Amino acid sequence: MTRVFNFSAGPGTLPEEVLLRASDEMLDWHGSGQSVMEMSHRGKDYISIAETAEADLRTLLEVPEGYHVLFLQGGASLQFEMIPMNLIQGRAVADYINTGEWAKKAINAAKGLADVNVAASAEDRSFTYVPSQSEWRLSDNAAYLHYTANETIGGVEFGGIPDVSDVPVVSDMSSNLLSRPLDLSRLGLIYAGAQKNIGPAGLALVIIREDLIGIGEPAPPAMLDYATHAKARSMYNTPPTFAVYIAGLVFQWLLENGGLAATEERNIAKAKLLYDFIDSSDFYVNPVDKADRSRMNIPFRLADPALEADFLAGAATNNMVELKGHRSVGGMRASLYNAMPIEGVQTLVDYMAEFAATKG
Repeated sequence: MTRVFNFSAGPGTLPEEVLLRASDEMLDWHGSGQSVMEMSHRGKDYISIAETAEADLRTLLEVPEGYHVLFLQGGASLQFEMIPMNLIQGRAVADYINTGEWAKKAINAAKGLADVNVAASAEDRSFTYVPSQSEWRLSDNAAYLHYTANETIGGVEFGGIPDVSDVPVVSDMSSNLLSRPLDLSRLGLIYAGAQKNIGPAGLALVIIREDLIGIGEPAPPAMLDYATHAKARSMYNTPPTFAVYIAGLVFQWLLENGGLAATEERNIAKAKLLYDFIDSSDFYVNPVDKADRSRMNIPFRLADPALEADFLAGAATNNMVELKGHRSVGGMRASLYNAMPIEGVQTLVDYMAEFAATKG
């Protein structure tokens, strides 16, 4: 069997080593005589899996004391509502930075639950840059500042963490968490859907500072209250057990391959390889300001859009899939998550060069 290079924005490619280990353990996890999917989430075997996954994640991210790690469900989209429900006290204002489609979804969800101030927006240039912080119009005494660390559709990524004094900073890191080291002490809450760099779809990760738990006014319903899940250690209801197990294997894989510093080096090399080729070509173009280009999701257009179908068909015959851009923007998009090997990027670049030479 030949495995393809999967450039999907999500669910994304997973490390082959992780898939092989999960396959080996599918019917019998560590002599238990059962699959992880069959285990009681209250049993000692699954509890050991969950505890090891959390411990390895804390090691990877160097999670400081006073932060809770929650394994939840509902994807990042549920967090769009949970965040204002839990962090807004009364009708306090929340600041949001609008850098693309996912930021807009978070903003629209919050508007029904809080007074939202869009402190900055890149919509004036079709979301091809990150607005300079010097131009942000921040509120006085905001409950929190929310930003989307990486926009999977537009291919725009923050280079660092915004500095807004003592206002809690909240970030959607669905598509770049674990792709580089992170100073969590500068953040109040981060959240991420798992299906990019963490594991399979069905799991959402939340890391929240302890002082931000239990302050929602009015108090959210139990299932939507971070306090509920923190107190129950993410087992208030049945967790997505197999997704947590796979995520734990991914965390181990990252630790065995040098941790996040080494991961960042690999991601920089992969992104540079593709961006350098695009920039050297008249046949392809990336619209994002160079300073704000994503390492994870690289959109590009062909000089002649009429050739896009041919490009995708040729890519598929060369074992490269999911290169079609998001329906809202069109074009192409290559997602280079942690598990994408540099050989996959080189294969794509070689194909792009051949296609341009043939069709250009």
